[in-house]
Amino acid sequence: MRIFVLFAHPVETSFGAALHAQVVATLRARGHDVDDCDLNAEGFDPVMSRQDRLDYHNKAVNRRRVAPYVDRLLAAEALVLVFPVWNYGFPAILKGFVDRVFLPGVSFEISADGAYKPDLRKVKKLAAVCTYGGARWTAMLMSDPPRRVVKRSLRSLIDPHASCDYLAHYDMNHTKPERRARFLGQVRRVFEAW
Repeated sequence: MRIFVLFAHPVETSFGAALHAQVVATLRARGHDVDDCDLNAEGFDPVMSRQDRLDYHNKAVNRRRVAPYVDRLLAAEALVLVFPVWNYGFPAILKGFVDRVFLPGVSFEISADGAYKPDLRKVKKLAAVCTYGGARWTAMLMSDPPRRVVKRSLRSLIDPHASCDYLAHYDMNHTKPERRARFLGQVRRVFEAW
């Protein structure tokens, strides 16, 4: 299976980087074709320019500035996001990736009457592996926006029968090495089943 891994953390010594390494190593050990995209290392520009927005609905030109990323997304049969939750959302680089690459004609279609049709049906598996600074209950009080984006919005774009895993390590502000090790083990076990 061709799996597109999107990693969004600027610090190579972070726990997020360890999670990313665990995901990629486990998927490769299972024989998957992994397209490992470290958004920070690749220097992805998350800013939607004025021209990007003007061209957004024009499928003839809307992907020209992000074409290599569109090609990678369209080649994927599975998608894995690895990221920290900051201010109850995606890091800006990952949010910008979704805004700039999940375009009309790429991940969805909009008909003349405004009807919306998902278009990433080739993707059969979706997962997120993330960390939160605070406890789960605080994220729940805020309706856990990243979980909702992954499990509702992104999931709505892919095969309706696709699996969707959401692995979250909450309360990073108080975590201990033993708990982080258990979470790494959980991540390994989930992706060993892919």
